[in-house]
Amino acid sequence: MERVLVAMSGGVDSAVATGLLKAQGYVVGGATMLLRDSGRPETREAYLSAESLGVPFWIFDMRQEFHQCVIGPFCHSYQIGQTPNPCVLCNNRLKFGYFLDRAIELGFEKIATGHYATVRQDPQTGRYVVYRGADSQKDQSYMLHGLTQRQLSHVLLPLGEMTKPQVRQAGEAMGLKVAGKRDSQDICFIPDGDYMSYLKSRGIVPRPGRFVDRQGRDYGPHQGFEKYTVGQRRGLDIAYGSRIYVVEKQPDGNVVIGPNEALFSRRVWVKEVNYIPFETVDRPIRVSAKLRYSPQSAPCTLYPEPEGCQLLFDTPQRAVTAGQSAVFYAGDLLVGGGVIAGCCQE
Repeated sequence: MERVLVAMSGGVDSAVATGLLKAQGYVVGGATMLLRDSGRPETREAYLSAESLGVPFWIFDMRQEFHQCVIGPFCHSYQIGQTPNPCVLCNNRLKFGYFLDRAIELGFEKIATGHYATVRQDPQTGRYVVYRGADSQKDQSYMLHGLTQRQLSHVLLPLGEMTKPQVRQAGEAMGLKVAGKRDSQDICFIPDGDYMSYLKSRGIVPRPGRFVDRQGRDYGPHQGFEKYTVGQRRGLDIAYGSRIYVVEKQPDGNVVIGPNEALFSRRVWVKEVNYIPFETVDRPIRVSAKLRYSPQSAPCTLYPEPEGCQLLFDTPQRAVTAGQSAVFYAGDLLVGGGVIAGCCQE
């Protein structure tokens, strides 16, 4: 039977994935990634789950890689006016990158995670493909859109056909102490959600600028370019005369404000695109796309371009945000995705 190393986070999902694979006859080990000094409690919980399940356990110190591949790009993205998705970077470069490499060095053929999604091999093309998880509210296929065929060929996702309540029940049956542990909702390295304080702690000085509207009218100085994101309403403190939102961030440091209707766009440009069921796209195709990590997707036409693709939505989408991931589907099949580069109302 194949040897599988499970990426254990200290939560119930990866712990149950470990127990399920062991019950299926795989030779299973567990390992956790130490990403930051404050992550040691999660490392301890992962170790205790592995011990309870009777599987060997490793700790991979990836603090340096985490800083280079996630923290650095995260900070830079805010500095250039984007809103990044660090969890996607962590999945692509660490969990299915460095972690996979170390697992192979240890003699494991596969790695597994607690993601709610399914990986299969297409019998006609031989390519590995990804499908949404059975639990629509927990589906995490969005996070996997950047994986390569090499990475997918080494991946097992045993929770893909399960719901979260079923996973918790399985954890209780396995006697896991983490069976009832609350899910993490925040960025792991900013648990309080105050990303501005985090950026300042990394030595980033908020860039000054002005609030302006689309007509160029000046509404005074803002509190720092990095503080604002498209769609934001709270904390603007501007006498505008009606409810206003951040609708754009300009390269010169100005923050454009406007009414809710100014937030809607039909056309979205995507860069760094990765396709999964096929190598490339040479003609327009119909897909549904998510522009943020949520259960909702919207129908659109994907037009391939030399540097990525363009999405033309059937109906305008609200608060399209550069730096976030645009992820495409054909039904439950994950077609691919990339990084949002820009948008327009047309």
